[in-house]
Amino acid sequence: MHYQNVVSAVVRALASEVINSAGGCDFEPKVQAARVPGAICGKEEAFLTDCWVHGRLHKALPVGLWLALVAKYSTHLERKHDAMQALAGSIKSPAPERFVQCAVATWAFPKLPGVEGKRSTVVMAAGWYDINNWDTDGRPQKTLERWRRDIRRDLEQQVDRALVEAHEILESEGLIAEKAA
Repeated sequence: MHYQNVVSAVVRALASEVINSAGGCDFEPKVQAARVPGAICGKEEAFLTDCWVHGRLHKALPVGLWLALVAKYSTHLERKHDAMQALAGSIKSPAPERFVQCAVATWAFPKLPGVEGKRSTVVMAAGWYDINNWDTDGRPQKTLERWRRDIRRDLEQQVDRALVEAHEILESEGLIAEKAA
């Protein structure tokens, strides 16, 4: 199996954590004799590869970079929440702790476009996305926006570094699709 790019590999690997076998009673991969006798192929092969990539990246990436990927891309809410808390504790900012936590939370759960009542457009309550709720000391709007911008830039830089390292790992394993000339 080959991934189109590193982001799709990371997203699939992190999603493999929440996939269960509730849809079917088989907990063992199906062996399909159509290709190579005894070889695992199809969805089961892809799932096993995703699980392997998850473990490989978790072990190979520095903790801070792994947490950035989990906070940004994971669908496992408990792990995402834990990663967000750890990242918030590692952010260097003059902003108060509560502000940093809110900035990290809204970065990890961005507000989706749409009209309320149509689709699930808000991941968290609307109040979370109001930057004025993050600070109780009445600081100037420009200061709040600068803090938020700096925190988000720091988080995005961590994700970018993690994706570069993940790309190198996956490329060395031959799991990133070669681009056609």
